[in-house]
Amino acid sequence: MSTAEPTLIELTADGLLLEVVTAGAAVRRLVLDDVSGPVDVVLGFADPALYGTGTDYLGATIGRVGNRIAGGRFTLDGVEVRVDTNEAGNTLHGGPEGFDRREWTVLDRGPDHVTFGLHSPDGDQGFPGALDVTVTYAVAPGVVSIGYSATSDRPTPVSLTNHTYLNLDGEASGRVDDHHLRLSSDAFTVVGAGLVPTGEQRDVTGTPFDFRTSRPISDALSTDDEQVGLGGGIDHNFAVRGTGLRHVATLRGTSGRTLVVESDQPGVQVYTGAHFDGTVVGTSGTAYGPNAGIALETQGFPDALNHAGFPSNVLRPEETYASTTTWTFSA
Repeated sequence: MSTAEPTLIELTADGLLLEVVTAGAAVRRLVLDDVSGPVDVVLGFADPALYGTGTDYLGATIGRVGNRIAGGRFTLDGVEVRVDTNEAGNTLHGGPEGFDRREWTVLDRGPDHVTFGLHSPDGDQGFPGALDVTVTYAVAPGVVSIGYSATSDRPTPVSLTNHTYLNLDGEASGRVDDHHLRLSSDAFTVVGAGLVPTGEQRDVTGTPFDFRTSRPISDALSTDDEQVGLGGGIDHNFAVRGTGLRHVATLRGTSGRTLVVESDQPGVQVYTGAHFDGTVVGTSGTAYGPNAGIALETQGFPDALNHAGFPSNVLRPEETYASTTTWTFSA
């Protein structure tokens, strides 16, 4: 857990300001100055000291492995590995002291970019191998890019992501149910108890999870589908069509402000923020209620090592983990 007072860093480009925090290498504010603006479109803590405390993952860089690992165990190269658990006997977002709780080091910084670094020692949260990680935020007019890299001295699973919650109508504007969402996805990973994948990849056809054409998020939330009930809304991994840096999602607010997400990762976790209960106070002083924001977490598949049909997330010593996600905004 981070104990140092976090440093706030502002990155600017024409019409855009991104504020990031050294604790958790997190996004705190993203202010767009467009035809309606300026408006902050991400949820952030009013008190910067809450970053690094493990509260709600707001805007944080997630690792060593994003999302859930069933029972905190997996088999790697024929050896069973047990990692620390922190959610109903499972491992969520890297364990009790995940990367969201660390104070990251500033390695490079300029007006439009910053690179954070972190060393995760062998055995950290039970994961094998010493891992060195960087995350770089860079801005250009209308665009935020997030670049990740990692190397390890032993085989280890790695799946880094960012846990920013978005509300394109403004972080204090209430529920995102009326935002329209389109996903480049034909299937989602079915979950069971504890929101852990069962291993099934289900065709979205005829389900509430069919966002192949843009439609209101509320269309899915208002159904009595069992999967929606388990997640208290949407809290599922979608398999992203294609490979390489490509379209993942388009999100449009009632204001008409639009976000296009691109990534080279095989999946995206769509989470509609059901857990917010008014205890988190945002940067504008507004308490966040249910569905105050939506997270679009580009990622490897959750619980990947426990399902032979899921893409592997193993990083080996001779390899470099490298991944890019971009957010492109328009009014």
